[in-house]
Amino acid sequence: MEKMRYDVVVVGGRVGGSTASLFASKNGLDVLMVEKNQEIGTPVQCAEATSSSTFKTLEMKPSPKYVCTEIKGADVYSPDGNHGHLEGGYAEGFILERKVFDKQLAIESAKAGTDIMVKTTVKNLIHKNGKIYGVVAEHMGHAIEIEAELVIAADGIESQVAKMAGLNTHQTPKSLCSCAQYEMVGVECDPNYLQFYFGEKIAPGGYVWIFPKGDNIANVGVGVRSDTGTAYSFLKKFTANLNATPVELNMGGVPVYGPVDKTYADGLMVVGDAAGQVEPFTGGGIHVTAHCARIAGEVAAEAIEKGNTSGNFLKKYEKLWKKEVGQDLKQSLKYRKIMDRLSDEEMNILAKFLKEQDLESISKMSVLGFVRDYPQFLKLLKEIL
Repeated sequence: MEKMRYDVVVVGGRVGGSTASLFASKNGLDVLMVEKNQEIGTPVQCAEATSSSTFKTLEMKPSPKYVCTEIKGADVYSPDGNHGHLEGGYAEGFILERKVFDKQLAIESAKAGTDIMVKTTVKNLIHKNGKIYGVVAEHMGHAIEIEAELVIAADGIESQVAKMAGLNTHQTPKSLCSCAQYEMVGVECDPNYLQFYFGEKIAPGGYVWIFPKGDNIANVGVGVRSDTGTAYSFLKKFTANLNATPVELNMGGVPVYGPVDKTYADGLMVVGDAAGQVEPFTGGGIHVTAHCARIAGEVAAEAIEKGNTSGNFLKKYEKLWKKEVGQDLKQSLKYRKIMDRLSDEEMNILAKFLKEQDLESISKMSVLGFVRDYPQFLKLLKEIL
């Protein structure tokens, strides 16, 4: 069996893996990143929206090579068709071409010194002196033993590497949002604004999105948590009247129940979807994953410099990402659970009320008036406001 030796082996070559590799390499480590697919960036399993914070984290400037459109806000539609308009702030960001962006991120990591092996699948973990010490992988039919002081698992939901390490990253139908998305040509929409549609009939337990990519091309997708139909069936139903043509179909699951309980072990850290580092309310994860993966790369460098890759040291990674993004994820989960409790009728009533308010200076009198008319919202508004 062929043998290799690195400081760190990173499993998975998407945003989490490339970011962790990039910052581990920038900090002087000898890094190998392995990716099971033959091309980094495909197949796409994402709505391709992210915030400007992603680029600050990565210390990269948004490039026209992979930024399709700049997003200035969003239109949000309640089940009865009424809609509110959001401008700026949290709703700002970019729509990416992930096939190009992911590969460019891997290229940046390679430029920093990371070695990359595509079409390489991890089959097992290597253990030494009671800790994880690399992986056994298969590349083009050949088994390779890759020894490493540290393994970073960025191999997506239901991470096989985390499972091999004994971590509980199991997702259930309840904790996953099932998603289906077309990239469509001929979608008439404002190129700078996202569209979100809510309602049990079109997307039970989730929402429909239209994310413009410019030139009347858009990602049109549906995320659902329901046993009344598949995400694809709801997507077909929603797009039937769009008079647009699909040129790509992507399907997958998004973890929307918050991070997994533990994201480290002796000689191993878990990042990205594998760690459940996704905003539960929106399902967005690029910016969160980049943030956490950078921390993992930097903690890896510190651990190896100090000669301590024990779980006791690597728990610093979990402490740091929880300190920096953990509260946001908790808040997002709270809002998602609130949405889960609302019927379509209640969503319409609440949307109509909020549409008439200036959310930054909403008055107590208006809230009291609303609760007097609709007392069932008292507890919910206390949680939101």
